[in-house]
Amino acid sequence: MLTSCHILVEGNPVIIYASRNGSPNKVLPILKRFLDKFWQERETCGENSDTPECLAAQILVRFGYEMCEDDFSNLRVGMKFAQDVGYIYCVSLDRSVNVWVPEASYRNNPALGLKACRPDSVLSAS
Repeated sequence: MLTSCHILVEGNPVIIYASRNGSPNKVLPILKRFLDKFWQERETCGENSDTPECLAAQILVRFGYEMCEDDFSNLRVGMKFAQDVGYIYCVSLDRSVNVWVPEASYRNNPALGLKACRPDSVLSAS
């Protein structure tokens, strides 16, 4: 599946980009399993000061293993939104995941980011 996506982490400016396998039926199960374990580990260690940084790094590693197979060129980190993404997944520090769908204005100017997307409440998960 060639659907590309972004993953954003609240409190971290990096934008994770995956050029394929970005549909909700692929991303959300992986993300949910990972986040359940991540939050459990954070509670156990009691360390929260670097949560956004740690979370973004670990998501990148997890998706590298789960989605890239042997081709890691599928995954990258940057500071700009890509025009071709089908979905944007936002991981909040309140442990929720919100799914956003880019609209025409995003396609014309991806720098608008989430301001040019609509929330997909059907796909968002806690």
